[in-house]
Amino acid sequence: MAKLSQKLLQSDFSFPAGLSLPAYSPELPEKVIQFGEGNFLRAFVDWMFHRLNQQGLFNGRIVVVQPIAEGLVGKLNDQDGLYTLLLRGLQDGRAVEQKEVIRSISRGINPYTQWQEYLRCAGNPDIEFVISNTTEAGITFDASDRLENTPPVSFPGKLTAYLYHRFQHFQGDPSKGMVMIPCELIDRNGDTLKKVVLKLAAAWRLPSAFTEWVEKHNLFLNSLVDRVVTGYPRGEIQDILARLGYEDDLVNTGELFHLWVIEGPQSVGERLPFTKVGLNVVWTDDMTPYRTRKVRILNGAHTASVPAAFLYGLETVGEMMDHAVLGRYVRQIVADEIVPSIDLDKTMLTEFAASVIERFQNPYIQHYLISILLNSSSKFKARVLPSILEYRRLTGKLPVKLTFSLAALLAAYKNGVVEGTQMKVMRGKDEFTMKDDLWVLEFFAALWAGFESTAAGALETAQKALANADIWGQDLNEIPGLAAKTGDYLWQIVNDGMQATVDRLVK
Repeated sequence: MAKLSQKLLQSDFSFPAGLSLPAYSPELPEKVIQFGEGNFLRAFVDWMFHRLNQQGLFNGRIVVVQPIAEGLVGKLNDQDGLYTLLLRGLQDGRAVEQKEVIRSISRGINPYTQWQEYLRCAGNPDIEFVISNTTEAGITFDASDRLENTPPVSFPGKLTAYLYHRFQHFQGDPSKGMVMIPCELIDRNGDTLKKVVLKLAAAWRLPSAFTEWVEKHNLFLNSLVDRVVTGYPRGEIQDILARLGYEDDLVNTGELFHLWVIEGPQSVGERLPFTKVGLNVVWTDDMTPYRTRKVRILNGAHTASVPAAFLYGLETVGEMMDHAVLGRYVRQIVADEIVPSIDLDKTMLTEFAASVIERFQNPYIQHYLISILLNSSSKFKARVLPSILEYRRLTGKLPVKLTFSLAALLAAYKNGVVEGTQMKVMRGKDEFTMKDDLWVLEFFAALWAGFESTAAGALETAQKALANADIWGQDLNEIPGLAAKTGDYLWQIVNDGMQATVDRLVK
């Protein structure tokens, strides 16, 4: 089969029915520089710019920069920046699949071998926007980074070098400032990126005029992204390629749902009119409510339900949602306890909650519960604990199932043995691995090693666990009734098993 390329796209090749092909010119100018060539950005941001270009509302393409030495820009360039995107999921209860050839990327640059080419982009007046997704650890200050490095090691270091070259090239022209929209999953990512850039500028002793230009004439916007991207479909790639009829080393897959919340001025939204092509992009002056909604409902539902479902014996989120008992458990947690705990517009919350339940049921996504258990303690603190505290503040009562979810989380560490930086735990006759910060694993291993298998022992274990303010950010024993109820549920789990305990809980 022929390789996907501009040559193939412009030939008389017979593409399969139902495949959306771009109809705009490949000669559009480069207007965006993007740090990151991975699955998420290609299924999210690059897809959005593709949609804009199809309607003639942006008329620009993306230069992709590989943020680390090893990456995909070689494959991207081999395919002229083209790749096939399959978006799949449920819409109104029906399975839907959308196939498109994405054509928004002009080329890829590896700064480790093409540093001067990378800097030349800084001198291009058409490039106005910076997009990034370099993992949560990507936006950090590296004191060992140097401007003289070609390239600097960190993403902020590369960006600072880029901005300084642009500042010099255009002699500090205020109109040549950039708009940075990071997509890394950290709170207030734009603010954090700006702080690191300015810290690097100071460490590198760059001119004060450059610092002033960065602060006054460049925008660092906070953003929140939401789409499950499942990436290259290894298990079904041969079937997909047979249906497509051509070779594509960069086939990408994701869910239909998408949301991008950008905290920034409407003037930038007018330059990036995503909403005019029907995309779920929100421009706002305060993204806090949207972040609260996502973290508490989407992420919180995962974190609150997965320990119980996994110890029940299930393997995936889809299996959990289809289960007669666990499916009700998840829905009740969201509708009866999480949504009522959030003091925001209830219509906005219930509509989002309905979309979350539908997304959890997506038959195309195999989301394994064991992967969601990764770093569960910190996730619980950020995603579930606020709902427990707020529910009690608003109602005067503890939320039943969210309280039970805390006991289920503690039970997941039972009988764990720390080996290296991981914990080996038994689920029935099967061994599984709990991954968390080493000090957390060691704490829970020691806690359960001293467990006395009685109701009083379960209460004592719960009290000791809840007292660890390093994990939860506070001593949870100070919340009236929480330790007693958690201990009671913990004893039920230990004595009767997870299945019997959950079956009793769910009505």
